[in-house]
Amino acid sequence: MCGIVGAVGSRNITPILVEGLKRLEYRGYDSCGVAVLQDGQLRRSRSTARVSELDALTKADGIDSTLGIAHTRWATHGAPAVHNAHPHFSHGPGADAATSKPGRIALVHNGIIENHEALRTELQAKGYVFASQTDTEVIAHLVDLLYDGDLFAAVKAATLRLRGAYAIAVFCRDEPQRVVGARQGSPLILGVGGVDASERFLASDAMALAGVTDQIVYLEEGDVVDLQPGRHWIENRVDGAADYQRIDATLRPVRTVTVHSGAVELGPYRHYMQKEIFEQPRAIADTLQGVVAITPKLFGEQAEAVFGKIDRVLILACGTSYYSGSTAKYWLESIAKIPTQVEVASEYRYRDSVPEPSTLVVTISQSGETADTLAALKHAQSLGMKHTLTICNVATSAMVRECALSYVTRAGVEIGVASTKAFTTQLAGLFLLTLTLAKLRGHLSPEQEAEHLTDMRHLPVALQSVLALEPQLIAWAESFARKDNALFLGRGLHYPIALEGALKLKEISYIHAEAYPAGELKHGPLALVTAEMPVVVVAPNDALLEKLKSNMQEVKARGGELYVCADADTQIQAEPGIHVIRLPEHYGALSPILHVVPLQLLAYHTACAKGTDVDKPRNLAKSVTVE
Repeated sequence: MCGIVGAVGSRNITPILVEGLKRLEYRGYDSCGVAVLQDGQLRRSRSTARVSELDALTKADGIDSTLGIAHTRWATHGAPAVHNAHPHFSHGPGADAATSKPGRIALVHNGIIENHEALRTELQAKGYVFASQTDTEVIAHLVDLLYDGDLFAAVKAATLRLRGAYAIAVFCRDEPQRVVGARQGSPLILGVGGVDASERFLASDAMALAGVTDQIVYLEEGDVVDLQPGRHWIENRVDGAADYQRIDATLRPVRTVTVHSGAVELGPYRHYMQKEIFEQPRAIADTLQGVVAITPKLFGEQAEAVFGKIDRVLILACGTSYYSGSTAKYWLESIAKIPTQVEVASEYRYRDSVPEPSTLVVTISQSGETADTLAALKHAQSLGMKHTLTICNVATSAMVRECALSYVTRAGVEIGVASTKAFTTQLAGLFLLTLTLAKLRGHLSPEQEAEHLTDMRHLPVALQSVLALEPQLIAWAESFARKDNALFLGRGLHYPIALEGALKLKEISYIHAEAYPAGELKHGPLALVTAEMPVVVVAPNDALLEKLKSNMQEVKARGGELYVCADADTQIQAEPGIHVIRLPEHYGALSPILHVVPLQLLAYHTACAKGTDVDKPRNLAKSVTVE
């Protein structure tokens, strides 16, 4: 959710910290800051503006050091304000946090500390002074309390007392060449080498270190890492031991991870979201690259053995990924004939469920670090469901490492908070899973396999034809920008696409939007329909088309304004009160991948017409690493 960058080296690392934050802006944030150790004192610059403003502040403040940490914050505890922005300093007993010099500990934190209130009370009783409303400041004071000349030991002792999720980076005034990091339930990586081999870095995402180093160590749950010039080491509470033990370097290998800095260049597009919408033909082609036949090996060497042991599917996901899973349910049950359940990951682990060891647990995540989905996965595993698979866009993510099987989509870096190309590539991966299970279960003939593969290979061309409809959607957007509410309707396989369309509109344009199965109109939502309530209809030429036309007439009879995304052969005609955009062709089972694109464009251009921050919508973050 928020971003961390830390560094220790022999050159001025402030520009590296700031540039790292710029590369993490896509995650979403409402404040940012940098802290360094300079001339033996803790110094920092913080801002509630963009990182570019922070860059100017650090230069104006003369922030210059060989050691430091930086952060972008998405507010959880305490309002978006400078005094709540990271990095936080410790203020020991008797200090006046508002006026005194900073203490000896500087710290940044991603995650949520669940027992922060009890710790705050304890620390206040010992004389510690709090300058913020954050749970993070508790950690800084706790490390200071436990510090006895060894920062690594103090951080380890502090983590033993924390409950919740965290990734932290810490340094101490009294140890001028040392940064310590720790992670539990929130991602953190170690970067090795830079302009010289002695440099060491911390970051919440390898993207932050693009152009600095490609030598990355992925830290595991419970790791605490000590960074000093030219060396680092990692300890972990192995198997829940009472204290930390040194981890052999072979268990945390240095990997070469290429993150192209050009991936975040905007190019000729107005926003990253627009760029990513138009990258979908390429993303789908890349995701399907090398798929010449339907085989379990697409999902891993052990996939055939695993798939032979399962008789049902459980999909766990959040947000847009949940809607891709909801679409896949229709495919899995109609094509593969396998019972499928789709659960909102943030709810699944907090209810009593009936575990079935013969279940294939499928997680879906763009980042592979989504906290709710990871927690739900581990909960399912704890119930005895060991057959796991993830559809994910990041090959090195925690989700891929945690699951036995995986299909890594190749959407590329997605900067816009509102997911587009990640969604359609997830659908492509899930359709391959459907065909694989169908083939193994005897429900896919060679002729059907060949036909589906041909259709999938044609998807990039079909998507280009849909993208050519953008001018018509711009015209629709001008009307939508004047509205406060909207309804989205779909039936069957396309109901989740209506849900995704409504989500996109509300995410970036701030227009209240809801989606319903079209047959549910008369069971309540029809009461909302007026001329001021635009109704978007996803209308493919499938078996439910005639039923859908009847639902449209219910809207028209109440004076509603219909906006219909229809296949070319649906015989739905434009007339007063009915606006129609025709997709070039009906695409059968793969139709959702095409029909979602006009809804993405509608949301995007509506937001542009309203002047909202398309790529960084208010209150939202890209990678949700807290519950």
